[in-house]
Amino acid sequence: MTQITLEPLRTADARETRAFLADLPAELLVEAVRATSDADLRAIIDRDEIRGTAVEGVLSRLHEYALLEKLTELVGTVRFDLVSGGRVGERHGLVLDHGALKVLPDLPASEPVDVVLRTTILGFVRLISGEANAGLDYLAGRLEIEGDAMLALALGGIFKVPGTDLVAVDPTALDPVDVATCLKGVPIEHLRGVMAGGFRPVVLDEIFRRLPDFVSYRRASRVDLTIGFRLLGAGSGEIERFVVRVWRGECVVLAGAEAEAVERRDATITCEGYEFLRLATGHLSAITGVLRGQLKVKGDRAKALQFASVLDIPSAR
Repeated sequence: MTQITLEPLRTADARETRAFLADLPAELLVEAVRATSDADLRAIIDRDEIRGTAVEGVLSRLHEYALLEKLTELVGTVRFDLVSGGRVGERHGLVLDHGALKVLPDLPASEPVDVVLRTTILGFVRLISGEANAGLDYLAGRLEIEGDAMLALALGGIFKVPGTDLVAVDPTALDPVDVATCLKGVPIEHLRGVMAGGFRPVVLDEIFRRLPDFVSYRRASRVDLTIGFRLLGAGSGEIERFVVRVWRGECVVLAGAEAEAVERRDATITCEGYEFLRLATGHLSAITGVLRGQLKVKGDRAKALQFASVLDIPSAR
């Protein structure tokens, strides 16, 4: 069987591009995109002659390479601001209504929408083909989200592996090593903004859910610690509370009311949500954070640092 490639788009005009994208089966189109290198894909989609037509053609067929049961859950209007050469070259809208789709070509920036996704043309194609993780791209600053972050991330999780009914990428399933890797060099102000928005609960839930997996049984086998966390910086202004209990090598995490009900704590650490994210991914050491006042400790400071010592913090690849 001859493998389908995107090579015809290198020289195609707008009409030929529209026909190519309309006629090619959705699974083969996704496979062709995935088989094309970033350099080759960028050379194709950066062509002024076909860029707008290509984006419109891909969006119009979204339902064909998405999981219908997930697509039907989405309601709202999304605008894609696609950057080329350092400026927004394309603005396209997508109205989602329980599985029904309507593409709004050349959507003006003045039109009200539920969320705006700003990324490169290449980033858009990788996202729509189910290759890029919208959650990681958002954390890394490769994808900017303005408005309903959860709608944007839900959109990033509707795509299936070609030829199957499996989700290609779940943006809310954040592997700690992947997170640690994507945060390398990310400005603090960007992390502050992300951790003040709607994606914050997803990040914190994933970190604390996986935290017991990173407790070293050997180092924690003779440890008896109860450490509280008070996390600041939520957009709502509320303080999120967690308690982590380490005893005989085992780790239990309590949140919300359960955490508040714990009376005895060896120490309580108060910090901004984005600083906790940096701490949990190896981008901020506990000692440095305490000395600089980024991590404020109430209670036994030595116990707080001992807790950090029993963790195998994930490190960037």
